[in-house]
Amino acid sequence: MDNPPNRFKRAITEGRQQIGLRSQLASPIATEVIADAGFDFIVLDCEHAPNDVVTVMPQLQIVDRSATSAILRMPWNDMVLTKRYLDIGAQTLLIPYVQTAQEAVRAVSYVRYPPDGVRGVATMHRANRYGRIKTYLSDAAKEICLLAQVETKVALDNLEEIAAVDGLDGVFVGPADLAASMGHIGDPAHADVQAAILGVPARLEKFGKPAGILAPVAADARRYIEAGYVFTAVGSDLALLSSHTAAL
Repeated sequence: MDNPPNRFKRAITEGRQQIGLRSQLASPIATEVIADAGFDFIVLDCEHAPNDVVTVMPQLQIVDRSATSAILRMPWNDMVLTKRYLDIGAQTLLIPYVQTAQEAVRAVSYVRYPPDGVRGVATMHRANRYGRIKTYLSDAAKEICLLAQVETKVALDNLEEIAAVDGLDGVFVGPADLAASMGHIGDPAHADVQAAILGVPARLEKFGKPAGILAPVAADARRYIEAGYVFTAVGSDLALLSSHTAAL
């Protein structure tokens, strides 16, 4: 048995636009509905949703049976949590609140086995199909995709240094937190925030690192894609449920 290929990692590495949805309902049913809706990826949110290792695992099992890729947004840049989510089969991790190259380097070390990193070694878990993928220890890093979430002014100031970190596969911009950090809380549409957002892809291009973003407003999503963003989350299940039930 071979290690499953990371379709999302291949797509963004090749510059193929990926459109996805963020899932905050922490529900296998909601995840199953989204996974079969035709999106390229689904972000399983463990930062701002009541997800944990136990609730995420069945959602990964559902997504893995679909044509959609799972991105797991971590609660924090944490070695122990990273190990646990990788062991249950997450292949793409989004690390929140990365502000410096040093923090990005730590994140890379958490997803790699020694001697390249500090990921703890277990011989039987879901990621290696309970011991059936005999080459998992040597090949795991090839299919792991690591994304840094850049969401503060400090992080933007350090963007080039973060992007230069070997082992980081992409950068994801968080508009709401970025707006707050820039003194415009609740107003990501502010001209200064938008100018900073639109400048990110060009700054990353020389490092070969694709940019991603959350863009629940369709006009914003189109503008970001035109600016060079490669993976775009265009909404969330929670927001869709809220808006559509209110409309009904």
